[in-house]
Amino acid sequence: MSIMRSLEHAVPPVPPRAVRVHLSKWPGYVAAAWGFLFAVPSFVWATGSTFGARSTVAPSLVKLARDGVPWFLAVLVVTGFLKLFGALVGIGLTRPRGPRISRLTVFCGGGAAVLLMWHGGLFVVHGVLVEAGAVSVEPDLAALTDWYLYLWGPWFIVGGLAFAGATALHVRPCGDRRRLRLYGAVGAFGALVLSLASTATGIG
Repeated sequence: MSIMRSLEHAVPPVPPRAVRVHLSKWPGYVAAAWGFLFAVPSFVWATGSTFGARSTVAPSLVKLARDGVPWFLAVLVVTGFLKLFGALVGIGLTRPRGPRISRLTVFCGGGAAVLLMWHGGLFVVHGVLVEAGAVSVEPDLAALTDWYLYLWGPWFIVGGLAFAGATALHVRPCGDRRRLRLYGAVGAFGALVLSLASTATGIG
């Protein structure tokens, strides 16, 4: 009994605030991991390889990668670096930064959250409509419906939720919360306008 009491006194309890601070970093780390993992296929496909794409991505896009179309390979490389930048944003949201960096990361985090959840939500809604028979697709695309419904859609939504959570938790302990929330709202609104425009024009 004396040994147990001495051990209890030797190990100080963890303050609840320290636990909250530690847990608040996880959404940022999840967002960073999401960005790094999602960048890998972009760079792999930019080499002309179609590994993992032939059964999960639209055949027209697979053909562009397989044929090594220069503009499409450039798009893959650019999107790969954008995903890596998103990973850096996620890391930046894990702890307090300087005012300028915090504003930039909150702006990007709010924009990324909306873009990803919008993109993923479209995949899920479209997949549900196809499964319900309300929307028809070309025969060569029918097999891809489940991939977009159960893989790509949820994958984008998870990424969006991670960025949203990381952004909200980054702003909470900051002294200039009102200004940071404004930056996050501007980023989210800009992403929403971009998403609506790309959907209306059929680009995204």
